[in-house]
Amino acid sequence: MVCSALLPPGKTFPRLGLGTWALGGGNDWGDSDPAAAQAAVLAALDEGVSLIDTAPAYGFGRAEELLGRALKGRRTEVLLCSKCGICFKNGRPDHDLRPESIYAECEASLKRLQTDYIDLYQVHWPDPKVPPEDTFGALEQLKEQGKIRAIGVCNFGAVGLERVSSLADVCAAQERWSLLSPVGADMQSVCRRKSVALMAYGALGGGILSGKYRRMPNFRRCDARRYFYKHYFGEDFLRAQALACRVKETAARKGVFPSAVALAWVLSGGASCVLFGARDAEQVRQNAQAAQVCFSKEEEEFLAHGGH
Repeated sequence: MVCSALLPPGKTFPRLGLGTWALGGGNDWGDSDPAAAQAAVLAALDEGVSLIDTAPAYGFGRAEELLGRALKGRRTEVLLCSKCGICFKNGRPDHDLRPESIYAECEASLKRLQTDYIDLYQVHWPDPKVPPEDTFGALEQLKEQGKIRAIGVCNFGAVGLERVSSLADVCAAQERWSLLSPVGADMQSVCRRKSVALMAYGALGGGILSGKYRRMPNFRRCDARRYFYKHYFGEDFLRAQALACRVKETAARKGVFPSAVALAWVLSGGASCVLFGARDAEQVRQNAQAAQVCFSKEEEEFLAHGGH
């Protein structure tokens, strides 16, 4: 049973989840319209998207504050996921997984989210400065206190997940996974063996697989699509464009939006859940089509490698 700590008997892990990095705005993604962002969250609920993923680092807490307001009266409809381990010191991000930092982060997130528990609390990135025994001991204590229901990790890879799953009951693992950067078989194998839900983020490559970029954009230096999703420059941009064309061709045949095809390809590869970002309700509705998209083996091969 995957994530039995989170799910009642007979329930399966949500296939789609709303990621809120872009909704937080700030330097990473530029200004976010609060009204459009709230509409996006409500549209996700109305589309049956029952998992929402956030983090204190998204817009310096603004994404969590937005969710706290948007989920009033509907909190029980979602698995609410947040993270710890990235703190801002003198305006710059730094890793900090000391127990005292985790406790303080959790309390601040609960306040911003206007809730008394977080369903899935994830370590955002590993912190080599802190013994993992200290980090995961603190997380287990938060679970015993009822402030979190389950523990997850992000960006740990197969080796890291193997190690920390012996220290705590790790329920889910997030990794970047898209047509541009598939997850390795080793990560999938560890998740299956440990009954860990494998959550995929970045399935649209920062938006490039939606097909909306026909020319190399000129993003600000601090934009996430410049420093994190490095598909927008040089040969990487040309490769991404070729993939985006195959995604658009497949979407046209199936009568759905390209983003739905890119997301569904990750699900077809074995992800338990794929996260998608959205700035407004219409983008949510387009992405949510992924739940109804299925591929033949030939279509999966065409998307990944081309040819007919």
